[in-house]
Amino acid sequence: MRLISPEADVPRAPSRRMVVAGSLFTAGYALAVGEARAQAITTPREGLVTADVQFAGHQGYPLPAYLARPAGAGPWPAVIVVNEIFGIHAYIKDVCHRFAREGYVALAPDYFDRAGDPATLTDWEQIRAIVGTATHPQVMGDTDGALAWLAAQHFATARRAVTGFCWGGAVTWMACAHSPAFHAGVAWYGRLTRPTSGFYAGQERPWPADVAGDLHCPVLGLYAENDQGIPLETVEEMRGALDAAGNPAHAQIIVYPGTEHGFHADYRPSYNEAAARDGWMRALRWFRQHGV
Repeated sequence: MRLISPEADVPRAPSRRMVVAGSLFTAGYALAVGEARAQAITTPREGLVTADVQFAGHQGYPLPAYLARPAGAGPWPAVIVVNEIFGIHAYIKDVCHRFAREGYVALAPDYFDRAGDPATLTDWEQIRAIVGTATHPQVMGDTDGALAWLAAQHFATARRAVTGFCWGGAVTWMACAHSPAFHAGVAWYGRLTRPTSGFYAGQERPWPADVAGDLHCPVLGLYAENDQGIPLETVEEMRGALDAAGNPAHAQIIVYPGTEHGFHADYRPSYNEAAARDGWMRALRWFRQHGV
């Protein structure tokens, strides 16, 4: 048996733990919910306002999004939360609740809505097909739409950040290079360099290492030592690209020893409580340090 993670370029020999984790990737989030672990976090919604909203995304597309914010008039700083390859599911919504409890307006756009909902699927090729439709121009256009929607809300200030996981981690880097409206970003284990094979191969688009000199705001990258899809040499390549560009935005990258891809995702076997907690606290400090 050989496994390829969503981010992987090359197959890898599985351990027993990786076989379990790989089954979640192979069958998608829908199966992972059926095998939910006791560690999955559910954040209380008391004192929060949650809603399904809609805004004009790329080329005017009516894009749905999930919103969570503190109850009351506000205003509060805003965080755009960018999903994994499995779309807007319970974990992503709970992350929005966590930010709302910290005093943020959290908005999670459904970047895959045009093609379907990967969270409900158990067939890997169907998930791959949906994710593949979300092109770089579309995703950046949708992000612009989310920013415009937030700017029109009385409960949100002009201080804005972006964070994302897996697929959304790469989007975070790209969004901070694309838009000067962001004041900070936190990218969780998102691809950094152009793949030669695997899930994203063949996409003609820039990657974070290509735009290291174009960042408009500081980005904190949180990565795993044992990420089979994002090897440490690509992390070093990104650090080198930042250094070569003079790192004008003062980005930082932290690698957590002994962790795997998805270490913040509490519904996965790869979840690492210590790293997840530390990363979360670092993310909050990073946002506040930069005025968000």
